[in-house]
Parts: sequence; C-alpha cells; structure tokens
Amino acid sequence: MTKLQALIFDVDGTMADTERDGHRVAFNRAFADAGLDWDWSVSLYGELLDVAGGKERIRFYLNQYQPDFKQPADLDQFIADLHRTKTKYYQNLVAEGAIPLRLGVKRLLKEAREQGMRLAIATTAALPNVTALLEHTLGSDSPSWFEVIAAGDIVPAKKPAPDVYQYVLRVMNLEPQDCLVFEDSYHGLRASSQANLKTVVTVNEYTQNQDFSGARLVLNHLGEPNQPFSVLAGKVENASYVDLALAHHLHGNF
Repeated sequence: MTKLQALIFDVDGTMADTERDGHRVAFNRAFADAGLDWDWSVSLYGELLDVAGGKERIRFYLNQYQPDFKQPADLDQFIADLHRTKTKYYQNLVAEGAIPLRLGVKRLLKEAREQGMRLAIATTAALPNVTALLEHTLGSDSPSWFEVIAAGDIVPAKKPAPDVYQYVLRVMNLEPQDCLVFEDSYHGLRASSQANLKTVVTVNEYTQNQDFSGARLVLNHLGEPNQPFSVLAGKVENASYVDLALAHHLHGNF
C-alpha cells in the first residue's frame, strides 16, 4: 500500500470562506473605484463562481450581464486593471481580519507540519491573495510551510481542468496515489479527480448543493475536538474531526 506523503489544499472556500465576504466585496469596491455601477450581490456571485478565475469572471459578467457596456479598446488591460484594484481591496480585508480560516484548517496544518507531512496549495486564486491570507491567519512564515504554492495563472487552464494539480505533482515529484486533496467545489473536485487524486470535500454556502460524486468524503467542515463535523457523503468510523490519523485512513481505504 502506498504511503500518504502530502496534503494538497485548495484555498478559496476550502481554507477560508473567502468568496462571499472577501472576493465579492473587493470586486464591488474595485467597480466603484472605476466609476462603474456594477454590484455583485450574494446570489449573483454564486452564479459567477461557475467561472474559475477573477479576470475570467469579469469577462464573463461583461458578456452575459452587461451587453450594452461600451468596452474599451484594450479590454484585456481594462480587466487586468480592475482585477489589480480588486486584489488590493481583498488584501485589505484579509489584513483587517475579516476572513478567518475555516474550522479545523489551522489545527490540521500544524499537525501535518509537526509530523513532517509535505504540504502544497493548488488554487486559481492570485498568489498575492494566497500569501496575504496565509500570513494574516497563520503567521508571517506560513507560506514557507508549503513546498509548492501553485496559484493564479501558473498554468494556462484553470479548474475544472486538472493542470494545476498535475503541476503540483510534477514539481513535488509525487504520484497521485501519494497525496490527499482538500477541496470545496464541484469544479475543484473535477480538477483533482481528473488528476487521479483522492479528495475530501468541505462544502460551504455556495457549494453545498453541488455534485460531489467521486469524493472520498464530503463534510460540512474539518471539525475540531469540541466541534464535530457532519458527514454529508462517505463513511468514517469513530472520528469527529479530520486529523492526520483520519487522513491516512482515507488515503489507504480507497
């Protein structure tokens, strides 16, 4: 049996509930800065999340929801500028402590470090956003906890394409059977599954009704000793929170 060697984490929605009260708010502030009357409501943003990547999301919104908008000559630059401003506002929100880690994430990461488990991140989020979240929730040295932080445009095709996971495996010189992934969305699960990775899903408000067929386990969160998780799909025995013992069990019992 292959030994579990690495845990790979998605970020947005998995490590923290960044979407509704982080990215969405930052997008709206960037739009206001640019003199645009666009407002991404909670429900609309849930629909826009079907599009992976912030710049891609803006482009999709323009095409689908603002057909009468007079597009600038250099649309790519316009979108890039909007996204740059949005990133600034997102990092401000993180620095203010407005986006805490989800239940159980910090505990599991610390246990993994203490026991020498290799760690990586595979996300469509921009690298500055990822490092800002890590530094403000786990400490200034925390980006170094992760052997690889594959983020943003590091690969051409974003989730649900498997490229970002294949990149992580290649850089870490690991096989899919060496790893366990933590995701929160259908697109994320599709990406990890296409890379033949075993995956635990922790749902959130935006993803709780999505199809997670093929996930090893689907939970409401990773849990804590005094705050047990709820199992939405899959089976666990005598466990109420995800620790390395359960991770090894899930990896081996596939």
